Amino acid sequence: MIWDWHYAGKILPDLLRGLVVTVEATLLGYAVALVLGLVWAMLRRSPSRIVNQVVRWVVEFIRSTPLLVQLFFLFFALPSLGLTFSALVTGVIGLGVHYSSYTSEVYRAGIADVPPGQWEATTALNLPRRRVWFGVVLPQAVRKVIPTLGNYLIAMFKDSPLLLAITVPEMLHSAYEAGAKSLRFLEPMTIVGLLFVIVSVLSSLLLRRLEFRYGNN
Repeated sequence: MIWDWHYAGKILPDLLRGLVVTVEATLLGYAVALVLGLVWAMLRRSPSRIVNQVVRWVVEFIRSTPLLVQLFFLFFALPSLGLTFSALVTGVIGLGVHYSSYTSEVYRAGIADVPPGQWEATTALNLPRRRVWFGVVLPQAVRKVIPTLGNYLIAMFKDSPLLLAITVPEMLHSAYEAGAKSLRFLEPMTIVGLLFVIVSVLSSLLLRRLEFRYGNN
C-alpha cells in the first residue's frame, strides 16, 4: 500500500474536527482534575482523621484503577443506576476524576513546601481558615507546582484516545471510522500520530517556558 495524498487530503477535515473534540475533552477534563485534585489535597489536611483516611483511600483507589475501566463503569454501569451522560461528558468526567488523583499529590507537595513560618504567621494573626488557604497558602503552593501540573495536561492529552472505547468522536475515533469505510488505515493513523506529536511538542515548549518562569521561584 502506497501513500495516497488525495485520500489524505479528503479525510483531513474529519480528523481536524476530531482533534477539536480531543482538545476540548482534554481541557475540560484538566479543569476538573485541577479543581477536584485541590479538593482532595485540602481534605487530606483535615484535622479529622476519618476524613483524612477516607479521602486517602478514595484517591488511592482511583489512581490504582485503569482509566479504561473507569470509563467503562461511568458509561455502561451508571445508566443502570439512573445516571446517564453523553459520551463526551462521560469522557470529561472520567479523565478529570482519574487525573485528580495525581494532581492532588502535586498540590500536597506544593502545600507541604510552604514554609512553616507562613502557617505560624496566619495563626498569630488569627486569620479565618478560608483566608489562610486562599490568601496565603495556595498562592505560594500552586505557583511552585505549575510546571508539574502542566505535565499532566500532556499526559491527559495522550490518554484521550481511550475515549474511543465509549464512542466519543475524538481524533482516533475519526481516524478509525475513515479507515473502516475505505479499508485504508495508513493515512488516517499516520496523520493522527503526527497531530498528536505536533500538539504535544508545542505544549511541551509552552511548559518549558512556564518551568523557566516558575520552577525556580
